[in-house]
Amino acid sequence: MKSDFLLAITQLSAEKNLPKDVVLTAVEAALASAYKKDNFASSQNIAVKINPNSGKVEVWAEKTVVEKPAEARFEISLEDARKLKEDAQLGDAIMVEATPANAGRIAAQTAKQVILQRLHEAEHSAIFEEFADREGEVVSGVVQRFEMGQAYIELGRTEAVLPAAEQVRTERYRIGQRLKVVLLQVARTSKGPRVIVSRSHPDLLRRLFELEVPEVFNGTVEIKSISREAGFRSKIAVAAKQEGIDPVGCCVGLRGIRIQNIVSELSGEKIDVVQWSPDTAAFIANALSPAHIINVELNRDDQAATVIVPDRQLSLAIGKEGQNARLAAKLTGWRIDIKSAAMAEAERIEASKTAAPPEGELAAEAAEVGAAAEPAPEALPEEIMAELEPLELAEEPTVEEAAEEGEPVAEVELVPPPIVLEPAEAEGKPQLRFAEDIMAPRRAKAPAKAGKTKKKKKGAYTKDTSEEGVKARKARRDFTVEEDEEEY
Repeated sequence: MKSDFLLAITQLSAEKNLPKDVVLTAVEAALASAYKKDNFASSQNIAVKINPNSGKVEVWAEKTVVEKPAEARFEISLEDARKLKEDAQLGDAIMVEATPANAGRIAAQTAKQVILQRLHEAEHSAIFEEFADREGEVVSGVVQRFEMGQAYIELGRTEAVLPAAEQVRTERYRIGQRLKVVLLQVARTSKGPRVIVSRSHPDLLRRLFELEVPEVFNGTVEIKSISREAGFRSKIAVAAKQEGIDPVGCCVGLRGIRIQNIVSELSGEKIDVVQWSPDTAAFIANALSPAHIINVELNRDDQAATVIVPDRQLSLAIGKEGQNARLAAKLTGWRIDIKSAAMAEAERIEASKTAAPPEGELAAEAAEVGAAAEPAPEALPEEIMAELEPLELAEEPTVEEAAEEGEPVAEVELVPPPIVLEPAEAEGKPQLRFAEDIMAPRRAKAPAKAGKTKKKKKGAYTKDTSEEGVKARKARRDFTVEEDEEEY
C-alpha cells in the first residue's frame, strides 16, 4: 500500500510536470485538512509529514504543557512532554504525534479536493515562474480558438492570449496555424497565470534578427533602433562593433537569404536595414533611404531637421501617405521636414528679399552719399558778376523791314517738286495685277510628229460624214407624225 501511495505521487508529478517534493507538499496539506475535519479541533494546529522513502504518513498536533491535562486534544502533562523533549517547561507548545487510525469518507473527499486544488496552484505557480523570466522572448505556438476578437495560442503548458490590439491588421489567422509571437506580459490571476503575446511589437523584429543573424546574436552587430508599422513597413538601424564588418550586409545575407526568412515570417512586411552613424545628419540621410539627400540642416534647440532632396525624389522621400518620413522620424528621434531643391531655393530668394532694405531708403542713402562725395560749386564775387553783361541775341530782319531800310532783298519762291502718279493711282483706284503677269509662262507643247495618229479607243462612237449618212440624219430630224382625220 505504501508503494502504491508513492507510485501515485510519482504519477501525479509526471502528469502535471511538477517536481516530486511539490506534489508531496500538496498532499501533506490536503491530508492535514482532512484529518482536522474529523479528529481534531478546527482551531488546533496540526501538520502531516510523509516519508518520501517509505511513504509513511505521520500526523503531528500541537499541545500545551500543563501539570494535569484537562483536554487530551489540546494539553499534555509535563512528564509526557519531557519524554519527547527533555527541556520542556510548563506552558510550552510542543508537537506531538497523533496519527488517527483511519479517515472518514467525508475526510477522504475533502483530501481529494484539497489535493487537486493544491496541485493546480502548484502548477500555476510553476508556469508563472517559467514564463515570467522570458518576457521579451520569441515563442512558437499553435492557434487554438477565437473569442471576442482575441486569439488563444497554445504554448505547451498554458494558453497565451493574442489581443486584437496586438494583432497585425493585414494578417488573417486560422485554427491550427503555427505562429511566432513575442511574450509581452505574464500576470497572476485567480484563474492562473495570464500570458499576453504580440505580433505587432517591435521586439518581435529584434528577436527574429537575433535568431536569423549570428552576428546580431553574439553582439558583433548591434541593433540601435527600430521603427515599425506592423504589416506594412519597418526600418532598423544597425552598427558594427568591430572594424571591417558590414552591418547591413550581415543582416541582409547572401542574396538576401537572411532577411527573406524574416520577411516570410512577417507575412511579406517590407524591411529597410540602414546603417547607424554617430553623425546625426548622416544618420537622418541614411534613415530616409532609398531617397537621395542633397543637404540636412539641424536645429538642435527644437530637435528638428530640414532635409533637401532633388525635385524628382520628393515623393520617394516622403513615401506613401508619409510613411517613409514617419518611420525615419521614429528611427532617429528627430522631427524631419522634407523640402525639394526648387522649394528651398524659392524660400532662400524670398528670405533675401525680405532682409534687404526698401528701394526708397536705398535711393535716399545713395543721394546722401553722392551729395557728400561731390562738393558744391563756389560762388563768384559780386564785382565780377556786375561787370558781366547779359548777352543779347540779334534778330534777323524781315523782308518788309529790310525794304524800308533800303537793303536789297532777294526773294526766293519755294515750289514743291511735282508728284508723278500712275494712272491707276491718279484715279484713286488700286492698281490690279493679273496672275499671268506674275506667274512664269507655261511651257509650250511640243508639235506632234508627222506620221503619228491618235489611236481610236475601242468601242468609241465614230461620226459618219458620208453623203448617205448626212441624208439619214436629216430625214430623222424632219420626221413628223400625221394625225388621222377621223376622231375616235
